Amino acid sequence: MADPKGFLTTGREVAETRPVAERVRDWNEVYVPGSLLPVISKQASRCMDCGIPFCHNGCPLGNLIPEWNDYAYRDDWQAASERLHATNNFPEFTGRLCPAPCESACVLGINQQPVTIKNVEVTIVDKAWASGDVTPQPPERLSGKTVAVIGSGPAGLAAAQQLTRAGHTVAVYERADRIGGLLRYGIPEFKMEKRHINRRIEQMRAEGTKFRTEVEIGRDIDAAKLRKRYDAVVIAAGATTSRDLTVPGRDLKGVHFAMEYLPMANKVQEGDLTVSPITAEGKHVVVIGGGDTGADCVGTAHRQGAASVTQLEIMPRPGEERNANQPWPTFPMLYKVTSAHEEGGERVYSVSTTRFEGDEDGNVQWLHLVEVEFTDGKLVQKPGTERRIPAQLVTLAMGFTGTDRQNGLVEQFGLELDARGNIARDADYATNVPGVFVAGDAGRGQSLIVWAIAEGRSAARGVDRHLTGTSTLPAPVRPTDRALTV
Repeated sequence: MADPKGFLTTGREVAETRPVAERVRDWNEVYVPGSLLPVISKQASRCMDCGIPFCHNGCPLGNLIPEWNDYAYRDDWQAASERLHATNNFPEFTGRLCPAPCESACVLGINQQPVTIKNVEVTIVDKAWASGDVTPQPPERLSGKTVAVIGSGPAGLAAAQQLTRAGHTVAVYERADRIGGLLRYGIPEFKMEKRHINRRIEQMRAEGTKFRTEVEIGRDIDAAKLRKRYDAVVIAAGATTSRDLTVPGRDLKGVHFAMEYLPMANKVQEGDLTVSPITAEGKHVVVIGGGDTGADCVGTAHRQGAASVTQLEIMPRPGEERNANQPWPTFPMLYKVTSAHEEGGERVYSVSTTRFEGDEDGNVQWLHLVEVEFTDGKLVQKPGTERRIPAQLVTLAMGFTGTDRQNGLVEQFGLELDARGNIARDADYATNVPGVFVAGDAGRGQSLIVWAIAEGRSAARGVDRHLTGTSTLPAPVRPTDRALTV
């Protein structure tokens, strides 16, 4: 245990963010560089090293949280990094992007503020990179087996790294011009600078993983040819079909999916564009959808110089305390203020968009909405609450409905889908097609980055066993299978 009295003597302290007026003028990460290191050992000391560490259960990766908290407290950063990487290929991604269900499951959180697990995690891995402790781990020998991984998001990258380290020859196929999937073009720079992805790619290249960009399986390469070329295939193409809003005026200029808007801003930061073709500059912006993608649109609009930003959510405003039906250690739906929300804008709950109104040139100018409420378990409109708000740029951030079906990948492989439209798989992440596996959102549906990495690791073990008859890769963590009681 780090410090037997740490949770009694030390209060929770989180990462310090840069002043709003400063950070909205650039695209750098919002946190003050190096601000965590002086306090992180104290924060790690708050970990109680519980007899049953429910933080393990809260984390889909099964991260060994009490162990690396103890090492961080003792300033043994190399050992902390080793324990952290034992279950997580990319802790610098999760430490910046994960909503931290582990903290919701922290035992200390029953009656106090939980341990700052996420901040400890990102400090450990950032210090490991700075100290040279993160190095390539090429396999000692090659198996002679080949694997294709379709998609280079967190699930695909995790599967590829695990399989490469197991000795297989792995090629990752990505339809975009750069590796990273939604990490690259869906996550704004101010949430995670892309240098973190770049150095992991270089590590993986040094280990032996091959990368093929601007190649879309189903269009550029037929699925049958891919299966013939490789001994196994892992589909980690994500759930990239955006949920649409079918209301009058949807076809007006200026109404875009979030995943049309956000990638353009990231391409500016990559140097591909001077100015985004979809910009919020000087416009009244409305973001439809109250989740993390919506918040990303809000922060992006601030940095592009929007005249105003309004975020709409059809559901009621969440509470700031746990509801009785979301008890510890479950991950509760709470009112959350992200860094983007700190920067300004208005959030409006319990409203539904009824139509868009445009000008004579077909540009969106107004959004019409109505208040809604639950009546007898159904969401109904409240009479007399209709109104319109200015909207010269609208982004639809209402989530995703499944894997892209337009490129022919599902049909060419002959894959079966489950009731939710995701690619069906068994306990080993194998599809109905021999030698073809699926990991991440493509099989699970839209989910968290920690689930993507966990599924990539688990699918890699299934592939390894399929190719060799056994596997030395870590067994998959299945938190929901654990017989833990409160």
